[in-house]
Amino acid sequence: MNQRSNTILVVGATGRFAGLCVPELVRRGARVRALIRDEAHGALAKSLGASELAIGDLRRRASLDRALEGTDGVFHIGPAFAPDEAAMGMSMVEAAVRAGVRKFVFSSVIQPTNTRLKNHAAKIPVEDALYSSPIEYTILHPANFMQNLHAAWPGVLATGTFAEPFPKTARIARVDYRDVAEVAAIALTEDRLAYATLELCSEGRHNREEIAGMMSEALSRPIAAGTIDFHEWAKPIRAKYTDHQLELLAKVHAHYADVGLGGNSLTLRAALQREPRSLLSFIRELALPSDQDRTKTFH
Repeated sequence: MNQRSNTILVVGATGRFAGLCVPELVRRGARVRALIRDEAHGALAKSLGASELAIGDLRRRASLDRALEGTDGVFHIGPAFAPDEAAMGMSMVEAAVRAGVRKFVFSSVIQPTNTRLKNHAAKIPVEDALYSSPIEYTILHPANFMQNLHAAWPGVLATGTFAEPFPKTARIARVDYRDVAEVAAIALTEDRLAYATLELCSEGRHNREEIAGMMSEALSRPIAAGTIDFHEWAKPIRAKYTDHQLELLAKVHAHYADVGLGGNSLTLRAALQREPRSLLSFIRELALPSDQDRTKTFH
């Protein structure tokens, strides 16, 4: 067997969310091997703190085996709304078992058993594969990411309105993915979160009227809460998704319209051993000049 190291393979290491895990791992003394699709992403991975690069494809067994050689842990997050997300996640678990990987952190989703939402249900086979494996797993169930507000922010500044495609009274549990990344790094470099399955939410379930109030305070000018048609709302991200993926996203927002999104901050607070970042603090950072905004991976 290959000698083990403190090398952690980070899937999607240059992405908006997995990229936040890289500096957290480095800060804890881990060596990060970034799994990227092509060499064009290499410079960005290195700038985030990765020491090694692995060019690979989640759909190709051989490339996963090469990427995992000699690693101690894996951080895995699936491509958003990909039709074969479950298959890719299960392939990664199987490859990690073959490689003798010790730790595996899976960034899943809050309420994965809500099978009416296919992007939630796609996480279940991956979780089951981990529960049925010899690997020391930690499974994360993060709420709606605060970082999703980045897409809305230019419109907020331009129009003075914060609009989403569900009622402005709907209450949504959210989390700053920087906190999720910190929990992932703790799980991959310490033992206290071994075999845990953790719901990760910030304190409070805020509706859009309350969020608009936070934006008003942060910007020192009035921001209104609005409602927008889903297809109009999706225009800024349309190029990134297929019609099928947008259909799945529309169903998520329809669910929010019906019941909102529940969540509790207890387990995130316990895992971090501090208060989670709040939505108000996130919005205050968004309102800073771009060179001072630390809410995202890169600018």
